[in-house]
Amino acid sequence: MASFTKIKAKNKQGYKYICVADGPPDPITGERKQISRRGDSKKEAEERVNQAIKNLKNSGISEKTLKKKSFEVVANEWLNIYSRRKVKENTIRIREDQIGLLIRYIPKTGIGKITNRDYQNALNSLDDEEYSTNSIKGVHVVAGMIFKFAIINKYLVDNPTMGAVIPEKVETIEDLENNKIDNKYLEREEIAEFLRAVRDHGRYNDLVIFFLLLFSGMRSGELCALKWNDINFETNEIRINKTYYTPRGNKRAYKLTPPKTKGSNRMFEVDDSIIAMLKDHKNAQAEMKKRAMNLGVPYVDENFVIARTSGHPFSQRLVYVRMERIIKKTSIKKNATPHILRHTHVSMLAEAEIDIKTIMKRVGHDHMETTLKIYSHVTEKMKKKAVDKIKMTFGDILQIHQTAENEQKA
Repeated sequence: MASFTKIKAKNKQGYKYICVADGPPDPITGERKQISRRGDSKKEAEERVNQAIKNLKNSGISEKTLKKKSFEVVANEWLNIYSRRKVKENTIRIREDQIGLLIRYIPKTGIGKITNRDYQNALNSLDDEEYSTNSIKGVHVVAGMIFKFAIINKYLVDNPTMGAVIPEKVETIEDLENNKIDNKYLEREEIAEFLRAVRDHGRYNDLVIFFLLLFSGMRSGELCALKWNDINFETNEIRINKTYYTPRGNKRAYKLTPPKTKGSNRMFEVDDSIIAMLKDHKNAQAEMKKRAMNLGVPYVDENFVIARTSGHPFSQRLVYVRMERIIKKTSIKKNATPHILRHTHVSMLAEAEIDIKTIMKRVGHDHMETTLKIYSHVTEKMKKKAVDKIKMTFGDILQIHQTAENEQKA
């Protein structure tokens, strides 16, 4: 039997009603709890109480759980289970960061009390903090998995992520300019300028690093994990079967993990000049190791192709820093990170009239959308150039009909 209490309130009518009724027994303690809800009228308050009792009966979730099981606790429970799957360490680290963002903005309350509005406000806060749309989408995916886990384990009834809207930024003219496919790779003149800058201003390892990235299409993580036994000097082939991973930039705590996808395990040929460069680099590396040993300087020989003077492998971050330094020596204005060299390799293969299937296999099935856009863009430009070349080569023949017309008129 429900009971009602009239209380003062800051609404139009100046009062509200509290409805109190007996809820179902707590599934843990067996105790019967009283459920109370407020409303502008007795009917509204009673409807809210009845809905709360219905939810508790259907879910079997105790009021104690709804009040005390925080989002952070549940998120960590989910992450512990998620981490036991075949998931890369870097992916787990990203999930940890995404959970950290959610914890910052989701109310510090029992997970069962988090509403759709609370969750939407969290997404809006990330947008206000100018996180990218892709970052917010990633956070949303993780939140969905956590809340589904919570429902399965009877920590809450409804999923607060349902119906949530991902804030999207309006693209500016500058954004549209930067997203042009031409900006995803270097043109022939830019390649030449960049490599000249590497030759003239590069440091130890730079020449090999950037020639390899440009003429192999490998990812920087794959380059950092490359060992000398991955290179076949007789067949000019390079094998990719691992990638470099370092948690939060700790160069001493690096790991070699399987590459990004199954398709990333691959072998491909490189030009004779690249193989010759690698041979010279291997000899120079052996000399450096010998000098270090003679001077009593510690050298960790782990057989890496791109190694520091200590023998430890390079990190992706260091490759990025090295490239940033070189780019400043050029007139190139594009956002040129190491990944642009991978895209450039795709454009070079397209210009060399290599079919798209072979290109995808060579680069290890990278983002198909970007690769296809670059391939289509380059081949389309080649078609236009082909018309111009025909005109230049056979221009005199093309003019024969014009000459004939003039003679007839005369």
